[in-house]
Amino acid sequence: MRTIRGGASPVMIGREGELRRLARLASAREPAVAVVAGEPGIGKTRLVHELLATVPADTVVLVGQAEPGSLSRPYEVLLDAIDGRPEVDDEQLAALADASRSPVERLHTGLAILSDLIGDAPAVVVFEDLHWADSESAALFERIADQRGPRLLIGTYRPDEVTRRQPVAGLLARLERRHAVTHVRLDRLTPAQTAAMLAAATGSPAPLRAATALHHRTGGNPFFLEELLRALPGYDVEALVEQPLPWSLAEVLRRQVDDLDPVSHRIVEAATVLGHRIPFDLLADVTGADEEQLIAVLRDLVTRGVLVESGEDEFAFRHALVREAIAGQLLGRQRRRLHEAALDVLLRGGSSDPAMVAHHAHGAGRYDDMVAAARRGAALYLSIGSAYQALQLAEMGLDELPDDTELLAAAARAAWLAGLLDDALRYGRSWRDRATAATDRAESLYLLVRIAWESREFDEMRALTHEIETLIAQLPPGAGQARAMTAIAQSSYLRDDLDVALLWCDRALALAAEFDLPSVRLSALLEKGATLTERARTAADGREILSALVDEAEKAGEWVLAARALNTLLQEVPPTSPAEHAETLERMRVDAERAGFESLAVASYFQGRARLALRTGDLCAAIDALEEGRGQDRGYQRRGRWADYHGVFLAGLSLEAGELDRVEELIADLATLTDNPPTTIPGLTFHLACRRGDLPRAESALDDLLAALPEQNWRSGEQAHDLVSAALELGLPIDRIETMAEALLCADVWDAYRTLVDAQLAEAHGRHAEALTGYLSIADSPALGPAIRGTVRVGAARCLLAADRRAEATAQAEAAEPLLAEWRGWRVAQLAQVRAQLGLAPPGTEQTVTGPAALTPREREVAVLISDGLTNSELARRLYISPKTAAVHVSNILRKLGVSSRTEVGAHVGGA
Repeated sequence: MRTIRGGASPVMIGREGELRRLARLASAREPAVAVVAGEPGIGKTRLVHELLATVPADTVVLVGQAEPGSLSRPYEVLLDAIDGRPEVDDEQLAALADASRSPVERLHTGLAILSDLIGDAPAVVVFEDLHWADSESAALFERIADQRGPRLLIGTYRPDEVTRRQPVAGLLARLERRHAVTHVRLDRLTPAQTAAMLAAATGSPAPLRAATALHHRTGGNPFFLEELLRALPGYDVEALVEQPLPWSLAEVLRRQVDDLDPVSHRIVEAATVLGHRIPFDLLADVTGADEEQLIAVLRDLVTRGVLVESGEDEFAFRHALVREAIAGQLLGRQRRRLHEAALDVLLRGGSSDPAMVAHHAHGAGRYDDMVAAARRGAALYLSIGSAYQALQLAEMGLDELPDDTELLAAAARAAWLAGLLDDALRYGRSWRDRATAATDRAESLYLLVRIAWESREFDEMRALTHEIETLIAQLPPGAGQARAMTAIAQSSYLRDDLDVALLWCDRALALAAEFDLPSVRLSALLEKGATLTERARTAADGREILSALVDEAEKAGEWVLAARALNTLLQEVPPTSPAEHAETLERMRVDAERAGFESLAVASYFQGRARLALRTGDLCAAIDALEEGRGQDRGYQRRGRWADYHGVFLAGLSLEAGELDRVEELIADLATLTDNPPTTIPGLTFHLACRRGDLPRAESALDDLLAALPEQNWRSGEQAHDLVSAALELGLPIDRIETMAEALLCADVWDAYRTLVDAQLAEAHGRHAEALTGYLSIADSPALGPAIRGTVRVGAARCLLAADRRAEATAQAEAAEPLLAEWRGWRVAQLAQVRAQLGLAPPGTEQTVTGPAALTPREREVAVLISDGLTNSELARRLYISPKTAAVHVSNILRKLGVSSRTEVGAHVGGA
């Protein structure tokens, strides 16, 4: 088998689903046909290579490739597949190549060669680049598809290079009529997948700007990206953005237009300068071509695959690198003249596209026109949620006028919305320092507080807050003072100084009412509603404010405020039903996308999906949502609270599921970050150590956690319950657990969680009646998710069992089962243990006899001896069995009785 080319990336990116589909076909050991389609360089060969790496060693693998010109070489693909195989009979090879034989005879010879090579073994047969295949190879592919046996037949081709005259066209049509064909279409990489590929190739996350630029430059084509990566030793990704095309790649790209006539060449050169979108009328005006002539040239360029028709009377280069390669041959004066011509046409026509005007003004060196268009374009793109494009235009203008406050404000807002926190801080500070109007300065400080918090620059947050307080004292009552008050309210809320936040919110609202400031009013209501949701006793009031605010903000086009309000509702006071939760989540995503608010539209959206899954009690779906979100985000270099945004949440759910090795990996990833909240690593480490049964590590991590807690001025009842549960399972001394619980709880924690932790501790002390009262009081609490309510029911069942109230305990265990039906891990294990003690079947299985009635006569005899304290060796001597058989009896008895230790057996069967 020939060698399959690899890539610059050590792992395949973005093709996991396609690989799984092909792997299932290969492992089914049944005849199957798959067709893989995609443009050149998209990764068809890499996908096949990855598949072949997964097949068992006894699988026969045959890979043949058609080449340009294969149409005149019969059986070219088969000959390539069997090249170098000594077991192929020379006479059969000669017969296959003998043109004097009939086509049918040669076809049967080809089939015989394959049959001899494969026999009855499982096989994967691959015909690559079927668009170039000769008619004999196409006929052979079709006949292989008709054969029986454990074999997967794969064909790859480029759809854009298939015409009716080629053999593959008829082959594909006939296969569809006669076989169940699995179609695998490979699309270009998404921006997140491009970032992931860069991260895999370089060994570190890619800066968002560099990843975005390289995705745009390569169009998401993996081959082009790999060629660019190979061009730079050391893979300096940021330098790669501006690096000229490698000579070899540029030659390949320019080859598509080398044979154009002079008129067509002039038109395609003009098209490269016009931009990513090429309006027909603009191209006609710039080139002077008449309509019929231009239509003929464009049709030819589309047929060649150089251009695509991207809209009505609008064209684009199929690959941005083709445009770059052609434009790279133009003289600077040529480009400048074309830009000038395009700009004059746009200005005469009163173009509504400021980005296009700015592009050509910049290329023509007409900087006044460029700055004016940059201002209009940045404002326009911010209003329609295209934050990254707004940032690019603002920066274009700032290159000429670095002190322009309008452009600095747009750049700061756009960079923040796009998730570029370092750039947002830089532009925000410049905006603040150069702002002359009080309202402008207050607006800059309001944004800077938010950016500093997201960047976890807490010292800067405090300094900004002091600066705002000074500003308020200097300003007269009015819009500027009201906005500054809202900024302090936001800062106080983000620093968990809730009483101060409410005070400033009310002051800002009073000024907003006095001076009729609707935008300030909405911002202040957002901060007030969010602050109120932080406390259980005021959460309903906060929800009411935020719910009303969303409608107002959406009507006013304040999409950022609407999205933030919806996100707070989802995280702090979730909607009452899963259906309403799902509707609110989608509404938040739509509003965030309208604002161009990348962090909410992507990162928070996946967390919202995970929380929704938890609301329905589906742990696997929650983990899948976070893994998907983390997969989209991990290729990018992030900072602040967006660095591995999903990691902590995912680690917590993995602890729930008992995936402890995965938790260890996540903790190691999180530990590499420099600005984790103080309790993150010790809290996760303590929980993991408890679940692993590692007492020394748990004791050490608990000391670290207790030392870090004073630095964290918020508390989580859910965290308290999780850590107390883990500590109880480990058997940590009860006084240590109580100390931890006291430190983890505060007055603002929801009452249901406080009651739950108190009940757990009362049960641990053996105060079952007190614990039962606590459990039953919160069994239906809406503040607790289904899984936690299931655990509450299990705790109640244990307390009832301790009081020998078996019927009531059974009812609680039965009530817990549907709540934990889609869960796994320690909560389900606790339910299974209680059910076993009650003589019930394990969760999710048919009812069978368990408990003492399930013991065989021999096991009951052994159980009585166990209750007398006999060891396995003593059991073996007493019953004349081997110690190994005695151990098996003991294991079965513990399982059927639902107990974990030998000392508990006597309570179920009595002593001798």
